[in-house]
Amino acid sequence: MNKSEKINILVSGMHCSSCAAILNKQLSKSAGVVESNVNFSTAKALVSFDESKISTTQVVDIIKSAGYGASILDGVNSNNESAKIQKKELKDLKFKFFVSLAFAIPAFIIGMVFMWLKIHIPYESYILWILASPVQFVVGAEFYKGAWTALKNKSANMDSLIALGTSAAYFFSVYAVIFQPELGQYFETSAVLITLVIMGKYLEAVAKGKTSDAIKKLMNLAPKKALVIRNNKEVKIDVDFLIKGDIIIVKPGEKTPVDGIITQGSSSIDESMITGESIPVEKKKNDNVIGGTVNKHGSFRFKATKVGANTTLASIIKLIEDAQGKKAPIQRFADVVSSYFVPVVIIIAIMIFFTWFMVFEKSISFALIAAVSVLVVACPCALGLATPTAIMVGTGKGAKSGILIKGGDALETAHKLKYVIFDKTGTITKGKPEVTEVITVGVKSKNSVLEIAASLEKSSEHPLAGAILSSAKSKKLKLSTPKNFKAVPGKGIIAKIKNTQYFLGNQKLVQEYKLSISDVRVEMSDLEKQGKTVMVLFNRSKVLGLIAVADPIKSTSRIAVHKLKKLGVKVYMITGDNKRTADAIARQAGIYHVFAEVMPKDKANYVKLLQKGKKNKVAMVGDGINDAPALAQADIGIAMGSGTDVAMETGNIVLMRNDLVDVPRSIKLSRLTMQKIRQNMFWALFYNIMGIPIAAGLLYPFTGVLLSPMIAGAAMALSSVSVVSNSLLLKHKRL
Repeated sequence: MNKSEKINILVSGMHCSSCAAILNKQLSKSAGVVESNVNFSTAKALVSFDESKISTTQVVDIIKSAGYGASILDGVNSNNESAKIQKKELKDLKFKFFVSLAFAIPAFIIGMVFMWLKIHIPYESYILWILASPVQFVVGAEFYKGAWTALKNKSANMDSLIALGTSAAYFFSVYAVIFQPELGQYFETSAVLITLVIMGKYLEAVAKGKTSDAIKKLMNLAPKKALVIRNNKEVKIDVDFLIKGDIIIVKPGEKTPVDGIITQGSSSIDESMITGESIPVEKKKNDNVIGGTVNKHGSFRFKATKVGANTTLASIIKLIEDAQGKKAPIQRFADVVSSYFVPVVIIIAIMIFFTWFMVFEKSISFALIAAVSVLVVACPCALGLATPTAIMVGTGKGAKSGILIKGGDALETAHKLKYVIFDKTGTITKGKPEVTEVITVGVKSKNSVLEIAASLEKSSEHPLAGAILSSAKSKKLKLSTPKNFKAVPGKGIIAKIKNTQYFLGNQKLVQEYKLSISDVRVEMSDLEKQGKTVMVLFNRSKVLGLIAVADPIKSTSRIAVHKLKKLGVKVYMITGDNKRTADAIARQAGIYHVFAEVMPKDKANYVKLLQKGKKNKVAMVGDGINDAPALAQADIGIAMGSGTDVAMETGNIVLMRNDLVDVPRSIKLSRLTMQKIRQNMFWALFYNIMGIPIAAGLLYPFTGVLLSPMIAGAAMALSSVSVVSNSLLLKHKRL
């Protein structure tokens, strides 16, 4: 089996979404490329390829040969590099806009304002020619370059429309000035048009920059320097030079440079930017720390376990970037429309020109204005931006809330979910048994019953022993050392404490020693109905008490289930536990559909059972390890993450906070994002459908008004900006 490699490439020189579509087509048809997603909004290409058929260098060369710049991105520093390049492109656009404006304003005043005021200046046509030329061929050079690239790839894009439209106006004006001055000139039209398009691209770039705020904030989390112990000395070095195993010192108020394990000291750490959890987490020796988190109070030392591109922060940034690069299925519709739209518009513009000029016998300048307006107004940029901008904002908003969504496809599928299946242990429940009740019989106090039980369990390896010992420790009880310890398999334990023999076990152990449990039978039955494991503490003569141990449900499990039901989603629970325990836990969480006594390997079959019927979209929520087959089988796999050991490779969504409330929040986020995408696509298509006939002169016979190419250019630019701005409104929605 050939190994598939994945690379993220920064692409420069893309002028519109059609450029991305052309490049995507070039990459997809290249031998060895498994999948490619070129995203105009992020200026990146995510390419999966078979390294036995094509190399990384060859993939980059394909992009360069198509007429675009390409550089491979890798790790957190590459994201900084990406940000720098995008900042430079924004600066270049701003410069071009102001240069273009400096020539376009006087051209507009001389060519339009003076004409309306009937003011004539000597050689005005030649002055306009001089003013328009730098805008057409210096500022507008990128449109010619983009159009040529598209032509080489046997395609057409937004650049083709702008280059064709402005060139028609410019060269017609040159002809008119030299040979037929009575025809009039349109130099100011081409100059103002290019200025408006550049302005639209600049405003769009500013707005797009805001859509990736989540990544920028995460990138800024990583400190640049670290205080490390080298050769028994404290030295400050660049984080890039840290190696695995380094001992690093973190003082109050400083950021943790990389991931690691505390070796000395303790503190409370703010992990909110990684997990979305606002309350600082207490950390002590042997606890994990995450790079980029803020140390609040104490000082500590820790050993670096993950550095560079392997840190949790770098993994999260990569995951979000990959997600923003993956297309949602709905985007394919926009891509198909855009690929056919531009050539069709060019044909329509030519037909409009000849219809007005030859059929209706209008002047060549009238026909030209109509054709140029059609070319300009029809640019499908807004359509191309409709999906990726909404996905960028959606995934960024999710990341800020501790919800990592692995792609546009996952974001789109999540809004269709009909069923959610929760794994029980560690998902609905805490995954760690706790003592829930201590019941006494006779004169013994609860603490003395717990103290004896914990003393007996000191030598036990039973999974429930830890819960009893932990409970005794929290109450600061003084434990004794047991003697003559004996474990009775399937029943319990026996040991001597201060010369008294005690027993701790189930009913079978009590029956073996022929003691009556009539005094506690009702309590035992009630506790067992609640799905709890009940242990009896007794000596040779009588029962002393009961200890109930359970894996309690998380405080937010019931809230999450209630929210899912409000969203119209049916909730199931799946577990290997017996039906009685499973039903008891499910009832506590408000779940009434339960799959019990299911082996881990069979969980995927129960997912398949609910998937019958094309519209039955199913999500599986688990810890990402034992539930891997079921997570993979589900339409959406939702993995619970601890924030340090996140199951990044499992499932489509990772919940960093380990909080089930984030399941309904992720579904709501998906629905809000899809709502924005549909709004964007409606307005983009509505604009083009309405704009083309008006630009073609449909209203002229009734109103005598023909749409100016300048107004068409302004409207086209504003349509793209409005789509991006509408996507940005998603940031302010409550989940």
